Amino acid sequence: MNWAFTSSGNVTETYAAGLLRAMLEIPSPSYHERALGDYLVQAMTDLGFRAHIDGVGNVIGEIGRGGGPTLMLLGHMDTVPGRLPVRSEDGRLYGRGAVDAKGPLAAMICAAAGMADFPGRIVVIGVVEEETPRSRGAMAIRTTLDRPDALIIGEPSGWSSVVLGYKGKLDLRYTVKCPATHPSNPEPKASELAVNCWNTLLDLLGPDASHSVFDQPGATLCQLNADLTTATADLSIRTPPGFDTDDLVAELRERLTAGTLEVRNSVTACRVTRADPAVRALVSGIRQLHAQPRLKVKTATSDMNTLAEVWDIPMATYGPGDSSLDHADDEHIVLSDYLRGIDVLTTTITELAHLPTHPDNNPANEAPLRIRSLR
Repeated sequence: MNWAFTSSGNVTETYAAGLLRAMLEIPSPSYHERALGDYLVQAMTDLGFRAHIDGVGNVIGEIGRGGGPTLMLLGHMDTVPGRLPVRSEDGRLYGRGAVDAKGPLAAMICAAAGMADFPGRIVVIGVVEEETPRSRGAMAIRTTLDRPDALIIGEPSGWSSVVLGYKGKLDLRYTVKCPATHPSNPEPKASELAVNCWNTLLDLLGPDASHSVFDQPGATLCQLNADLTTATADLSIRTPPGFDTDDLVAELRERLTAGTLEVRNSVTACRVTRADPAVRALVSGIRQLHAQPRLKVKTATSDMNTLAEVWDIPMATYGPGDSSLDHADDEHIVLSDYLRGIDVLTTTITELAHLPTHPDNNPANEAPLRIRSLR
């Protein structure tokens, strides 16, 4: 018997912990995910996946060829910069990406590996560049792969919680140049115009704007480089569902007396309901472990936003790990929570095995999930 699997066909706890530790020991900051990708292709192949790396560096592994539904489990391989020593201590595994988001991705791989008899297809994907403004990995997936019948995004929700949605994001850059002049000249200086742009944005968003409230926008002045003659300000606005970003940009441009305002990136908010089949399946998995599921929304943004823009399918976000440790210097995951996450995902996959299939998905016994060419 393969030592990675129990007699019942599930991945062993020893293998699951070892897989995550090996992933943490391979640095994978954004734009440098290839070493981790190569490792995951081999690991997934050993577990029974048909695995490969696509044209942008995403790892795609697939199990099953049946005519049932196609379930996609998608997490990201990249991390923010900065290496942390990988170590185990008091039941916790420390390392960059333990929570965000190698822990959730490893849990997805382990859960799917035990589902060789799934009646349809399970596609597990580790995408690149989620921590960057463009989310190039997820953008490629939505362009090159057929839509699945259900989607689980791997981000740290906490093993007993499910994320229903995320705020959207609007990234702006304001640039302005002014003639050289004496500081006492009453004419506006570039630095003053940049500050005025920020204050105008806050005025347009209104007094209720906040990062702590899901249904309100929230703004951040990410970077400001300015002197009397030149200024650049990078602004980021987290937006709630239904927010009109085009109107905000138009009004802000109209109020600015000089300079240019550029839209650098824009993704809309997303939110599903408690009745979503993916949510119900995850809730069922949590309840089977005798916990009370928590349903929540987040004021950040994830690849769920990117894929929800084009796929109207059952979806939710789930993964073991405490999201308050994202990017932290003591980032770690509780190993027992990680193993519970695998159990929750295993139940979730079983629950979703009987979803109706979308007519665009491949019928039984065809080649693996069709890939279309990138333009």
